[in-house]
Amino acid sequence: MTATAAAPIEICPSFTPRPGITHAVFDFDGTLSLIRHGWPDIMLGMFLEMLPPRADEDSSALRGELMHEMLSFNGKQTIHQMVAFAERVRARGVEPREPQCYLAEYTLRLERDIARRSQQIRNGASPDSFVVPGGRALIERLQALGLKLYILSATLEPFVRQEAALLDLARYFDGRIHGGHERTPPFSKGKVFDRILREEGISGAQLLSFGDGPVELHHTKELGGLAVAVASDETEIGSGRIHEQKRTQLIAAGADLVIPDYQCEEELVKLLLSER
Repeated sequence: MTATAAAPIEICPSFTPRPGITHAVFDFDGTLSLIRHGWPDIMLGMFLEMLPPRADEDSSALRGELMHEMLSFNGKQTIHQMVAFAERVRARGVEPREPQCYLAEYTLRLERDIARRSQQIRNGASPDSFVVPGGRALIERLQALGLKLYILSATLEPFVRQEAALLDLARYFDGRIHGGHERTPPFSKGKVFDRILREEGISGAQLLSFGDGPVELHHTKELGGLAVAVASDETEIGSGRIHEQKRTQLIAAGADLVIPDYQCEEELVKLLLSER
């Protein structure tokens, strides 16, 4: 794998430019929005607090194991991480709480940060302070090239729509914002991808997706699309550093390119659509 000289873009062996791309799908949290920034640390802290201890356990190894498992579910609804954690508690000989109880506690902790950041924007902070660096410029560039843009998130749809509007991003998507739900059958990003292709009458080869979770990248590759992994090291927004655990999982999911954010947006678009 190689990195371009002018921008931190890692080019995977599967990559070829796609000048015929017509539709681009963005995950939301961590891919465009930073309103929920830091969720892995909140979830990890809760899990470490609630996991029954074992004697002589290597705390560093445990943190790494939990983080790997959490990130592997990134792109699915959060209940999946809670189910896996409940199973881990049970494996230690303790009867766990119901996964919904863990989810409620995690949501409560996360919502404190969401409310604080949302209020900062309402009080006059720039929405771009809470958008992945370069994200707005990339969206505007793709829109100017005539691509049809979508948001597809596992976060419940009313929250995705609300937060996209707060960040002044909703206007680029013209209502094409899809989020999770709690109805039956369960929410599936794969089904939404299929619906987009069916309703738009396009093939997977015309599809481009951006995501920080394995789920959306895996579905994109299954359909024959082009997948860009956004593997930000979230300890310092805009640092240009890659999070190695994210990178490893996203490459395994089929990523064609790996970037830390969109500060390389001009070169990224030239690379993706080089014949335009």
